[in-house]
Amino acid sequence: MRELELNRKPDLDSGWDRNSGLTHAGEELELALRITDPELLAELSAYPEGRARAEFALSALRIGVLALKQVRGRIDADVIRSESERLIAEFRKGLTEHQQAVTLQLTSSLKEYFDPTSGRFNERVERLVRKDGELEALMQRQVGLEDSELGKTLSAHFGEQSPLMKLLSPDESRGLLRSLGHTLEQGLTAQRERILKEFSLDNKEGALSRLVTELAESHGKLSKDLQGSIAGVVGEFSLDNEQSALSRLVRRVEQAQSRISREFSLDEESSALARMKRELLDVLNTHKEASAKFREEVMTVLSAMTARREEAQRSTSHGTDFEAELFRFLQAECQKAGEVATHVGNTTGRIKNCKVGDCLVELGPESAAAGARIVIEAKESSGYNLAQALEEIERGRKNRDAGVGIFVFSIHTAPEGLEPLARYGNDVVVTWDANEPRSDVFFTAALSIARALSTRAAAQREAREADFESIDRAVREVEKQTRAIEEITRFTGTIKSHSEKILERARIMQEALREQVRTLDEKIGDLKTVLAPEKSATPR
Repeated sequence: MRELELNRKPDLDSGWDRNSGLTHAGEELELALRITDPELLAELSAYPEGRARAEFALSALRIGVLALKQVRGRIDADVIRSESERLIAEFRKGLTEHQQAVTLQLTSSLKEYFDPTSGRFNERVERLVRKDGELEALMQRQVGLEDSELGKTLSAHFGEQSPLMKLLSPDESRGLLRSLGHTLEQGLTAQRERILKEFSLDNKEGALSRLVTELAESHGKLSKDLQGSIAGVVGEFSLDNEQSALSRLVRRVEQAQSRISREFSLDEESSALARMKRELLDVLNTHKEASAKFREEVMTVLSAMTARREEAQRSTSHGTDFEAELFRFLQAECQKAGEVATHVGNTTGRIKNCKVGDCLVELGPESAAAGARIVIEAKESSGYNLAQALEEIERGRKNRDAGVGIFVFSIHTAPEGLEPLARYGNDVVVTWDANEPRSDVFFTAALSIARALSTRAAAQREAREADFESIDRAVREVEKQTRAIEEITRFTGTIKSHSEKILERARIMQEALREQVRTLDEKIGDLKTVLAPEKSATPR
């Protein structure tokens, strides 16, 4: 057990209470404490004896005192809160009881006055409004009978003997109507006499006399002014006066006419017409030089193209070039339709050592005859006739395992009289040239016919009925229109004077070809619709 002494400032005059162990003065308090709590002893023993321990003890004491004050304040607040809640509850209870008492009293009073059966208010209203009631009796006394107060009042003010009726009576000499008539008659007489006096020429001061005098004076002045104005206008339109408006206008017109004549005269180098002529001549000379230069360039290019074409015709590789050009065009057309085009002219087929069949087209999966093959044989040799071409394309179909074949003649080496497009069974013969864009439609139509024939063959293999009559008609129409286009080509080369007729017929033929191609596409689409479910249901 240890005893600690805490001092703020030693004061020799301070008093000492031995019972409490406290000695205090005005600003000082000396406190001697005996500490037995182990935790406090451990904390205080951690500081060296002396000033440090004393300051720590004082700080701990200060903190404890502040904490006790806070706790006491919180307890007081809790007590105040609980008392306040109790008072509010009692006040609310008293208000509730008072409200109930007031409501009961008010209900009783209202029932006493406004109860439908026994209320005083209803009873009073009943006495007032019932028949022979107080209100009816009062009204009868005031306005109902002949001797009522209202009747007496009206008779006194508006009766026959009333002052108002006497004043309005026409028989009375002092009545209002007689006095009013007499006053109006006097006023009208005076006004009539005054008006007649104003419109009399005998009265020099009258309005009519003054009007006549002023009109005569104004007419004389107006005549003089009008004569002067007419003389001035005539002078302005006289050519004898050099300063007149007409003379100035004539001079300006003559000057303008002279200036316009000079501007439209080619004799004047500075005139507008001369300047326009020089500019037009410059433009025409510039266009002439440009046209001559362009014509020379075109002739040079055409000569070079003609020389290259003739060289290609004479060379041994022109057949290979024809095949390459055809394959490029075929590949572009097949890519549009989702088909695969392959150049197989350098490889052998099913027949041993046989390379017949230059190109092979395999229809895409979207086609009604997916996987069907079309073989194409291209020839630019002049040693082939139609029979040989059909024989070779048949051999090409067998060699390339294709169902349909297309034999392509070059326009320059095709047999004489050969149709530009014709079908022979499962084979199609067509003429084409890479340098003739008009021949592209023949090859495109031949490719469409080959697709239609492949679709028909696929439908026959699947044993499904389809509308092949429309496809055949479309194929025949395509052949017919290609012959018509061939005619147009011949007309174009021989008869230039019928160009409008030829162009119109070409337009009609092109529309017919487009219509037939649309028919082929529709029928092929129908075949796709028919065959697609069967293909998906067929086990593999």
